[in-house]
Amino acid sequence: MSKAKKNSVPNDNIDRAIKRGAGLTGETIDYSEILYEARGPQGTALYIECLTDNKNRAASEVRVAVTRHGGTMADSGSVAYLFERKGVAEVTKTDGLTEDDVLMAVLDAGADEVIEESEVFEVVSEATDLPEIRKALEEAGLDYNNDDPQFRPTMKVDLDAEGAKKFLKLADAIEELDDVQNVYSNANISESVIAELEDED
Repeated sequence: MSKAKKNSVPNDNIDRAIKRGAGLTGETIDYSEILYEARGPQGTALYIECLTDNKNRAASEVRVAVTRHGGTMADSGSVAYLFERKGVAEVTKTDGLTEDDVLMAVLDAGADEVIEESEVFEVVSEATDLPEIRKALEEAGLDYNNDDPQFRPTMKVDLDAEGAKKFLKLADAIEELDDVQNVYSNANISESVIAELEDED
């Protein structure tokens, strides 16, 4: 709910989704969470999180998207070990806010680290510590979003321009599927490679 509100989803839509999920609309929809594993270009790994009311459809669509865009489906467990479940909250960057400011606000709440990205500070913790992290951020008056558990890679794979181009097409094709909630990967595309790709466009 907090994620929907932060992304300006209308209250009516949120209420309908809650009622549908609780079975209060008369519809009987059984949703399942499924994780698929895939390999991409240059040794990259993808961990694909789905929420679906039709497992066969989801499996088929993911398989088609992966194989059509140069990836291969991986055996269960062959990719999962490359990721760990972590809590992540993204704190909006504002004038004067530093990485140290954010770290001081969340350190006692169980944060493992604060990572500065281009537009946000990522607060990383154990998934079970997320409620305390949220509370600490609110008490510090820091605006945050995307405060969900995520699968984060334990090691990253650097891609060159050719690999990055193939990987982005693959990831985009998977993310466009209706049943796909999140696509996690260990791909690392450096700023120089991004600039190279932008020059090609």
